[in-house]
Amino acid sequence: MRPELSSDLAENLQELEERFGDSPDLVNHQFSTQTGQRAALLYLEGLVDKVTINSHILHPLLHVMQDNQTPIEVISVGQTKQIFRFADIEHALFQGKSVLFVNGDTAAIEIETQGWPQRAIQDPQSESTLRGAHQGFTETAGQNISLIRRYLTNRRLTIKKLTVGERSHTTLYLVYLADVARPEIVRELETRIRAISTDAILSTGELEQRIEDNPYTPFPQFQITERPDAAVSQILQGRIAVITDGSPGALIGPMVFVSFFQSMDDYSARFVLASFIRLLRFTALLIAMFLPALYVATISFHYEMLPLNLLLSIGESRAKVPFPPYLEALMMEITLEMLREAGIRLPAPIGQTVGIVGGIVIGEAAVQAGFVSNIMVIIVSLTAIASFIIPNHEMAASVRLIRFPLMLLAAMFGMIGIVVGIMIIAGHLLSLESLGLPYGSPIAPLRLRDWKDTIVRFPLWKMDRRPRSTHPLQLRRQRPSGKEGDE
Repeated sequence: MRPELSSDLAENLQELEERFGDSPDLVNHQFSTQTGQRAALLYLEGLVDKVTINSHILHPLLHVMQDNQTPIEVISVGQTKQIFRFADIEHALFQGKSVLFVNGDTAAIEIETQGWPQRAIQDPQSESTLRGAHQGFTETAGQNISLIRRYLTNRRLTIKKLTVGERSHTTLYLVYLADVARPEIVRELETRIRAISTDAILSTGELEQRIEDNPYTPFPQFQITERPDAAVSQILQGRIAVITDGSPGALIGPMVFVSFFQSMDDYSARFVLASFIRLLRFTALLIAMFLPALYVATISFHYEMLPLNLLLSIGESRAKVPFPPYLEALMMEITLEMLREAGIRLPAPIGQTVGIVGGIVIGEAAVQAGFVSNIMVIIVSLTAIASFIIPNHEMAASVRLIRFPLMLLAAMFGMIGIVVGIMIIAGHLLSLESLGLPYGSPIAPLRLRDWKDTIVRFPLWKMDRRPRSTHPLQLRRQRPSGKEGDE
């Protein structure tokens, strides 16, 4: 196959027919211009805007073009450029652009005519908010970038375009503030993305798994958000957002552990209420992670710790249960996970029905049949509610996963097993990195100034500096008086 274009229109069209084979969606519109030149306009059906093609390309060429004008001068589309290689033509057609061939020219004209079907901007499904904006990212990268620009009207907002996937040629955009984000971190992220060698990247989640520091940990090292305001908030802190064309989520990094417990509603509420909710989330983290293990350890090894009346009540509840506490807890937790997964995959009305049937009917029936105790139903319900309080879906899933080995340690070694589990988890979290930066910051390494926005949230006018965990170029984000401005 020839890499370069020929001056003969017929040869070029024949070469493209060989390259595309029997693609029924490739439109080859041949015509003669107003000046008598033979030309052909090619595009892929379904990826282009027909109004743009008819009004701004064909009409000027067929009815307006003069003898002293070239085709590129009369086309009234925003961006056009000349291309000389068939590889560039293929890429342009797959991007939804149109390509104009003119007989006698050794260059084709690439024309911006993208116009594929796209979803309207809607409220993000996975990140609900009470007082924040109700606009979420869509599958179109250009639309997502425009949403970010609406919030961040600053000329230092930098957008760098990358392409990954040897077959999909997926377009990615790195979005960051050039005078805030550390250049070394931007280069590291760009290097990792450029090093990806695969057929296709179809979602932000796939991209995350290929660039994270430790792929074997259950904890997320990047945050995926569907909210443009959340993405902008992270960009302002010195982080980098990766917009993937075709995926309705922005990948944010580098992240620290405590940032997965922050929500946009925290900054819309008064600091006292926001701090209370933050404390509630970290309490929910402890409940979701350790409550089933504590129950198993207490009932199996340390029942003398319980008050006599409570111990008698638990004993009465477990009198008919033939399974040990660990097996009882394991069955209920697995049942809960199955119900949760079924509720997500099924259509919304059926999913709600499954939740009601599973939560009430099966739970009550299991107790009456003697498979589980009332106490265990209460423990599992509290654990489920606590895990749903964690605002980040991936972190909540990680917490749910970790409680299974903790229950096993509790069943084997009691409280000693739980303490060993805590030490392993703490050591693992402190050893993690996100884009080469410590994941445990600001706890380890200790950065007391960053604690203003971690477990509790200080008043907004007190948070005059960006978190040091991102190593921003500009540390100050507002003057102590409360007026915004750079240092």
